[in-house]
Amino acid sequence: MTRFDRFFGLKAITLTAALSMTASFALAGDNNFSASQIVDALKPKPVTRGLSVGPQADTTAQAKEATFLNTVRNRSTRSLSMGEREQIAELAATKPKIDLEIQFDYNSADIARTSVPSVQALGKALSDPALKGSTFVVAGHTDAIGGEEYNQGLSERRADTIKKYLVQNYGLNGTDLVTVGYGKTKLKDTANGADPINRRVQVVNMDTKTASK
Repeated sequence: MTRFDRFFGLKAITLTAALSMTASFALAGDNNFSASQIVDALKPKPVTRGLSVGPQADTTAQAKEATFLNTVRNRSTRSLSMGEREQIAELAATKPKIDLEIQFDYNSADIARTSVPSVQALGKALSDPALKGSTFVVAGHTDAIGGEEYNQGLSERRADTIKKYLVQNYGLNGTDLVTVGYGKTKLKDTANGADPINRRVQVVNMDTKTASK
């Protein structure tokens, strides 16, 4: 249990984000996001290929991504190896993402009542036809306070909580939601490991085929 949990009774995490390597969608710090805003942030953007990258290379890369994602579908979050977690992170680096602030009950993976509207907006967005057929990664992160084993487990449980809520309340296909935990290994603010900004869950749209032109 971190000091923040002990003193404040709530654990804040952030669904972290940038739209792509070249564009961002600033949402952090505001909980009042509509489903349409989330859809816009997660929709794949048109891909501009370099002169040295042709359609065949692009198709091959997408095929490799799809093959890997299929190996982690329906897998328990805790069953993922360190290598698989790193590969997911590498693939997610250039995909559309979004930031939402979500709080959990004291020393728990239960979503706090005040954060339910944010998760509901996410559920409505992921149910939108514009995102139909996409695969989403739900990645849990913690701050740097506490032991590695505890933080790893906490990040996994909270990612699982988001997935369970989305499946049970919005009928989303569990195979389209891949959960992964990173504990405190990928801090958003490396200079201040205790900053609440590090306590987050990253939601990433891994499907880019609709962005190809």
